[in-house]
Amino acid sequence: MSTALLIIDVQQALCSGTYATFDAARIIDNINGISEKLRAAGAPVIVVQHESNSGPFERDGEGWQLPAALVVKDADLRLGKQGSDAFHQTPLQTLLQSHGVSELIVCGMQSEFCVDSTVRRAMALGYPVTLVSDGHTTIANGVLSAAQISAHHNVTLSELTSYGARTRLTAAADVVIPIYV
Repeated sequence: MSTALLIIDVQQALCSGTYATFDAARIIDNINGISEKLRAAGAPVIVVQHESNSGPFERDGEGWQLPAALVVKDADLRLGKQGSDAFHQTPLQTLLQSHGVSELIVCGMQSEFCVDSTVRRAMALGYPVTLVSDGHTTIANGVLSAAQISAHHNVTLSELTSYGARTRLTAAADVVIPIYV
């Protein structure tokens, strides 16, 4: 059994310009700290990138790129996706199985879209999830601030019980990599 880190959609389009997420620099710092812990423990780090044929996430375009502040290593696994759920029509499930992954730590952008969809699917597939409470962010939507949206998803995802597998909230500084014997 092992744990993997999913870093979802931390891409240039969501870090600057029109679609810049709230407090992106702090979120990236938190993600970098967690990914360093997982790499040191030999756990897989999976960088998920949203991609499309046009628009801000056009594959290989400027917005699709990873921001310079995000630390990514050659050994990290990369995964492209076209929907909000990182499992949807991607090899993520196969990738996790091939690495013996039984638990996930999830962080990234945007809380109410790709983070939420991926966490829900992970739970439906039986993966216990650690959602990094200060490791995901989004954009205000005209009704709620970005901070309110992220806080709402922290509460909502951690209270879901119908999947069997649960999501627990943990602050980035408190993330502990389980040791299995």
